[in-house]
Amino acid sequence: MRTAAALVAAGSLLLTTPSATARTPVSAPASEAHGTAVAAARAASEGIDFGPCDEEQDLPPAVECGTLRVPLDYARPDGEQILLTVSRSRATGEDPATGRAVPRQGSLVNNPGGPGVSGMYFPMLGVVPGWKRLAAAYDLVGYAPRGVGRSAPLSCADPKTFHQGPAPAPRHPSARVKRERAARAAAYARGCAERAGDALRHYTSPDNARDLDVLRAALGETRLTFLGSSYGTYIGALYATLFPSHVRRMVFDSAVNPAPERIWYRNNLAQSAAFEDRWADFRAWVARHHDVYGLGDTAREVLDSYDVVRERLAGKPAGGKVGPAQLHTAMLKAAYYDDHWPQRAHALSAYLKGDPGPLVEQAEEHPEAAAEAENTRAVYLAVECNDAPWPTDFAVWDRDNTRLARRAPFETWDNVWTNLPCAYWPAPRRKPLDVRAGKGDLPPTLILAAERDAATPYDGALELHRRLAGAALVTERDAGSHGLAGGANACVNAHLTAYLLEGRVPGRRASCAPHPAPEPTT
Repeated sequence: MRTAAALVAAGSLLLTTPSATARTPVSAPASEAHGTAVAAARAASEGIDFGPCDEEQDLPPAVECGTLRVPLDYARPDGEQILLTVSRSRATGEDPATGRAVPRQGSLVNNPGGPGVSGMYFPMLGVVPGWKRLAAAYDLVGYAPRGVGRSAPLSCADPKTFHQGPAPAPRHPSARVKRERAARAAAYARGCAERAGDALRHYTSPDNARDLDVLRAALGETRLTFLGSSYGTYIGALYATLFPSHVRRMVFDSAVNPAPERIWYRNNLAQSAAFEDRWADFRAWVARHHDVYGLGDTAREVLDSYDVVRERLAGKPAGGKVGPAQLHTAMLKAAYYDDHWPQRAHALSAYLKGDPGPLVEQAEEHPEAAAEAENTRAVYLAVECNDAPWPTDFAVWDRDNTRLARRAPFETWDNVWTNLPCAYWPAPRRKPLDVRAGKGDLPPTLILAAERDAATPYDGALELHRRLAGAALVTERDAGSHGLAGGANACVNAHLTAYLLEGRVPGRRASCAPHPAPEPTT
């Protein structure tokens, strides 16, 4: 997935329910539970043969790599198998501050989000100061989920056609643009079916949760210690619902709203609304530093400067590479992470002063990264389109998002174009699992959330907190960076470390002051 206040303000815009689809949602059969048990028992016996990573993995020598065998279809555990790539750095066993021996607590498994993102780099965090205490007690384990990277890779189009150079990004697209984008979305959905065949239906969030249980068994763990960020929190929530007795400790960092009626169409509407407010946060910060960037001393004036950049790029792409669409993608990162704010503001300022170099550097698309980008999009769509019903009539999308774009133009239509292949998806839709855990079902779990996070709006953390008895919620107030674990807030990190190392949670709820805003730089 990409503040409570933002969602309340937009509430009247988010009440539309997806229309009935032409394809009936399907529920997971009980045979998949049996299939998971079979696969996990087999993995516990086989383990993972870790060794040096291939050069293509681009990982340091301290990280080991291996593969995990899982069923493509858990209803047929002895049928077709796929291999998932796994990475690991072993626990150092030594406290970084005192040098004293630290008992090993097992494996800490990470999913960084997506869908479609690899976690193979997670073990590299063990050398970062804020992670060294955790790396002393835990093997840090990352993996590429099914479909991602070299884990039964999924593709829906020729990567050579994925990046097509400078492109427009109208905030209020015309009827012609909408028809063209709908046709492109339908073609992409067809490409997914043609390239993946019947396997396409098996890229789902419940399958990702089942893979996680097989990975737990292969690592020799009777119970799972897991850190999920963004979409990874939804995998964790499904895991906690499907395998509650297998949970040791679980961190939900920047939580997706798991309510079944929100998966995934309405969550994306809510996200677009929240991004508008986060985009305003960035512009207000730039305005406070008008003396550095010269883009305006009010958020409105900064928006005017941004619009000048957009209009000029529409007429003449920067460096022949960066048009309005590429500009928007670069600026969207500023809505995710405030540590991007100084770079993005400098790029806008430099461009208006006649130097397009910083903007081209930050916003251009790289052909050598096209295959990875297309793979990421293919897996993202396969998982989200398979997981739940979506409207199959473009008129529903048009109505809801035209209405929403009147107050949230920054991300609304770009979000539509990202997700629109789900309107034409050829595989069966599933009925989302009702995430629940009653009192005593789970050990204490920890939820981390920022109040103004736009990628996973804060109401998602509140909903997950209501659904998981015994969960503790740590809120970073008046902040909006996405992904808090190991980040800039020492208070949040103290709660994270206390939980993972000692199992301590701060009651039902705790809050932290916001981390400092970035300093302006050129």
